[in-house]
Amino acid sequence: MKLEDSQIKDTYKTIEIPVENILYKEKNSKFFGFAFPVTSEIEVKTYLENLKSEHFSARHWCYAYQIGTEVIKFRANDDGEPSNSAGMPIYGQIQSFDITNVLVVVVRYFGGVKLGVGGLISAYKTSAQLTLDEANIIEKTIDKQYKITFDYKNMNKVMRIIKEKNIQIVHQKMEMNCEIQIATRKKNAKEIVDIFTALFEIEIEEL
Repeated sequence: MKLEDSQIKDTYKTIEIPVENILYKEKNSKFFGFAFPVTSEIEVKTYLENLKSEHFSARHWCYAYQIGTEVIKFRANDDGEPSNSAGMPIYGQIQSFDITNVLVVVVRYFGGVKLGVGGLISAYKTSAQLTLDEANIIEKTIDKQYKITFDYKNMNKVMRIIKEKNIQIVHQKMEMNCEIQIATRKKNAKEIVDIFTALFEIEIEEL
């Protein structure tokens, strides 16, 4: 393996399973923290809608999310709290824990005492931190996916490489014209592509 391949960052951290109802209290206000593993904005929307129906009598549903491993998408939402007093403190904790593909929501029940902007920043930050403290953070690999196309007569050749290199098969269609969809760690991708590209009558393309 070449040095530059071994230096390619192909792992990221995320949370394994949801964390729910982590309670933090400040001057009669109750802050309930939630964290969910997500990979799309559709999932974010679904979780938010579910929380709003479960906690319909709450005052605010503030949140932040980050999605992606190489191209990052994020959003922070104050949901009616003063600008940058809720969403950004929550997002700051996502950055502090160095995780991605995650949504953190803090649901606030107002207790009758105003906290001021400084108090809100502190409360939302602490609530997000306590929630992520409870999360099981795991490391995952960044994988590249490819489609290999070949005639049935070349099946053994292809399958031997897949077995030797311990390549994950995502999907396969075995007929006269065969297609196999594979996934491999980013840092191994160039080597795998080079091997298949060098073979006669076998095509590989990135998905």
